Amino acid sequence: MDFINRKKELLFLEQKWVEPRSQFIVLWGKRRVGKTELIKQFIKDKPHIYFLSESTNEREQLKRFSLATGHLFQEPILETRGFAEWEESFKYIKEKQLKFVLAIDEFPYLIESNRAIPSLFQKAWDEYWSKSNVFLILLGSSIAMMEMEVLGYKSPLYGRRTGQWKVEPMTFESVSHFRKGKPFEDRLMHYSVAGGMPAYWLQFSQKKSFFLNLEDHVLKKGQVLYEEVEFLLREELREPRYYFALLQAIAQGKRKLSEIVNATGLPPQVANKYLGVLSDLNILEREIPVTEEKPLKSKKGLYKITDEFCQFWFKNISPRKGELEIDMEESVLKDIKASLPQYLSFIYEKIAKELLLKYSDNFFPFTKIGRWWEKNEEIDVVGLNSALNKILFCEVKWTSKPMGVDVYESLKEKSRKVIWGNKNRKEYFCLFSKQGFTDAMFEKAKRDKVSLFKGEELLKVT
Repeated sequence: MDFINRKKELLFLEQKWVEPRSQFIVLWGKRRVGKTELIKQFIKDKPHIYFLSESTNEREQLKRFSLATGHLFQEPILETRGFAEWEESFKYIKEKQLKFVLAIDEFPYLIESNRAIPSLFQKAWDEYWSKSNVFLILLGSSIAMMEMEVLGYKSPLYGRRTGQWKVEPMTFESVSHFRKGKPFEDRLMHYSVAGGMPAYWLQFSQKKSFFLNLEDHVLKKGQVLYEEVEFLLREELREPRYYFALLQAIAQGKRKLSEIVNATGLPPQVANKYLGVLSDLNILEREIPVTEEKPLKSKKGLYKITDEFCQFWFKNISPRKGELEIDMEESVLKDIKASLPQYLSFIYEKIAKELLLKYSDNFFPFTKIGRWWEKNEEIDVVGLNSALNKILFCEVKWTSKPMGVDVYESLKEKSRKVIWGNKNRKEYFCLFSKQGFTDAMFEKAKRDKVSLFKGEELLKVT
């Protein structure tokens, strides 16, 4: 399959490449997000050493690094003797004078083989490479270790980098290219499982329907995605059972801290600590009403899983693991089909935010965008711009019926309860519907200048 998107990331790297100086770039992000493919795309037409660190001892790491270096510089002796120590390799590379990319993937594994590695690479940069032609890239999937051992101010490498880029999951629009030509609903359903992770999309067959892909590649024991969440959490976390309990509770609808504590039996302080770790790993977040002026002090926070695959797995797979172990995929799939429309409505809300940002010229520049709630009232998406005193209210529905005027009137009623801005604020309204709109709603939209989206399409309302 052709390399998809990552235009901003490639442009950033290419701009750094043409600068007349050595470079020290740090790239980090969640596992499966596509860092390795990004780098391979960048280095394919450049002289390079690509070295993938593994969970092995330091001697083996140095031996493999010697082989990779020898391959670029056509030095057979490096394939047999190799470097005796890291500093020898640093000196060797400096003396070559060639402008090339040195990409060290999964750098945290290298650190695990020798805790002094950050100090050794500090010396490499300071004494050998900072005034050479080396284009150094350190990549890592362990977000905590990369941010502490490479980017953190206590790291020996702090202050040396010339650029950094956190590789984020891809947008819905970008990953839709994996199902190019498929209807919006098909792409949204696949996104509800794979999210913005290209590695997951590649597990699905382009020729199969969503439910067939789900049954064959997620629900079946032995498939890559069947145990993916357990593998990733055990790779990142020391006490996965506590994290599993927390994520299970949140996926089942326990979103307040008090509810999570009651569901898991963990003391509040312990739950808070572990929830913080999961937030640092970009697996979940504490969501605050978008209009809150002091989010960190807000008592209205609700936890939600931001990783689509984790959310889907803990909601649908983990509770039914026993049945799947004895090949009862059809029974589990039947229940997933029944609950899917409600689940997809939450996914559609996320895509709606993405669409609003894409079409912001039709509204105004958003400085904040998110959900709003107060007691029993809730608005799916609210966009703000404090400087302009403008606010946008959106209702998002994933139902089999066209949206009627009643939904719009309900949204207007709820909007009056949103305390934000001053009395002269300018209000906008927008509706998102899977099945479109009734004739009455369409006529109402013309009169009131309401924006309408059917699926991912912004309709012309004139």
